[in-house]
Amino acid sequence: MASPVVTAVAGSAVMLGLAGAGYVLLLRQRIARLTAGAAGAGDAPDSHANPAAGEADDDSRNRYFRLAAESGGAVEGWINPAGKLYWVNRAVEVSTGYTPDEVLTGDFVELLVYEKDRRYCRDQIGEVLESGVPAESELRIVTKAGKQRWMACRWQPIRNESGSLLGLRALMSDVQARKEAEYKLLETVAALRRAQALSEHYLRRSNEERSRLSALLDVVRMGILFMDTDRRVVFCNRALFNIWGLPPGDGFVGVRDAVLQQHIVQFLVDPQAYQRHVAEVLQQEEPSEPFEIRCKDGRVVREFSRVVPGPDGAGEIGRIWVFEDVTEQLRVAEQLMCLAERDPLTNLYNRRRFHEELERMLADGRRHGESVGLLAIDLDGFKPVNDRYGHQAGDEVLVGLASAVGAVVRRNEMFFRMGGDEFAILVPIATAQELSELARRVCVCIASLRFAFSGESVAVTASIGIALGPRHENDGERLVGAADRAMYVAKALGGNCWEFARDSDARRLDGASPAG
Repeated sequence: MASPVVTAVAGSAVMLGLAGAGYVLLLRQRIARLTAGAAGAGDAPDSHANPAAGEADDDSRNRYFRLAAESGGAVEGWINPAGKLYWVNRAVEVSTGYTPDEVLTGDFVELLVYEKDRRYCRDQIGEVLESGVPAESELRIVTKAGKQRWMACRWQPIRNESGSLLGLRALMSDVQARKEAEYKLLETVAALRRAQALSEHYLRRSNEERSRLSALLDVVRMGILFMDTDRRVVFCNRALFNIWGLPPGDGFVGVRDAVLQQHIVQFLVDPQAYQRHVAEVLQQEEPSEPFEIRCKDGRVVREFSRVVPGPDGAGEIGRIWVFEDVTEQLRVAEQLMCLAERDPLTNLYNRRRFHEELERMLADGRRHGESVGLLAIDLDGFKPVNDRYGHQAGDEVLVGLASAVGAVVRRNEMFFRMGGDEFAILVPIATAQELSELARRVCVCIASLRFAFSGESVAVTASIGIALGPRHENDGERLVGAADRAMYVAKALGGNCWEFARDSDARRLDGASPAG
């Protein structure tokens, strides 16, 4: 059950011009009679109550009280110690559409209170009846037409002269207009946090509104700068001072943009590029694209800007600049990208990145009529290392191999770990001779590696299958299959050698070649 916001309801303590003490006295007398009547054989309600049988309707004070209560604008009711509503004035029909008799017929909480607020309402009534301490709250009611309205409620205990609790006086006032105003303010705060379309809202405000919204802007982590049409500073928030190391205070309000630029450029890696960017932005009316400013201390500040239109939509009244330190955001994004496309053990590109690059290279090759080379590499003798010396030793072999072969691979060639002891190399714009030479270098490199475990020297070799696209296959998956089949042929020949895939007519492009 959602607990509605508890707030003070001004003006509900005294109602309809009645003096507080006299009014409470009348309430006490009324509730005492109602409570006494409830213990009888049956209730005989008046127009809007369930009074005790035999109640003196002609009692002048009761008539006066009822007349005063009925003429009020707020909803007022009486609740007995058992939590039952005994009387409600006619204002309930104006606020909810239900007549007093309809409200008194059953459970008024079930009838009037919004479903999600019912439990809270019952709990509060019970707590006030138990503690005798007045309480105030705000909750939603549902009108007869099915509309929700916010009401401010006050639950006031009524006691007799001896201090015994007779029940509660319930007052409910419509606060829907104020709630709607609060919601609009929350929407404004959200818009400020997105740093979109703020200027018109700020420049049309009075000094009081400006101060309030400026305070809100100071909690936004993005630096915000307003410039007028003369390119003078109108406003800058605290985050802007922090991002650019500006001295605190209002010393920059009214200065030209050139003064701010002179302060900012001392932090930049490329001041000229930033100044060119600013000049270009000032020449356009459309919102600028995000621009990343790199600082000497390693920070990256993302900036964007837009013109602030005038209140009537014609012309402009200035420009807003927004600066955000995205250093940590970019660092996390880079880490996530690394985790997504790199093998965590060897830091080589993984299988996912392999397939992306293979498709891209094949597409480029088809476009330009160039060949793409693929080397499928499988280690010989790696499983015995794992079995005899453990997986930690196997990991050490893989890391050492990745480092050594990475030094052999050229800048335009991409080295991947496909999983386990399987690796691959992609070569754009490749020839059969170049791939054969690369396979030789890789075989020699791997065969020359030595590892020591438990005082013993350990070495592995590699079997390599070579495929050339589109000569062997023009589809990525089939090209991988052709290279794998060639690699298994090399392994069957004893390993430590490379083998070319066969052409589509089953003719071999080249024979198996030993690593020597």
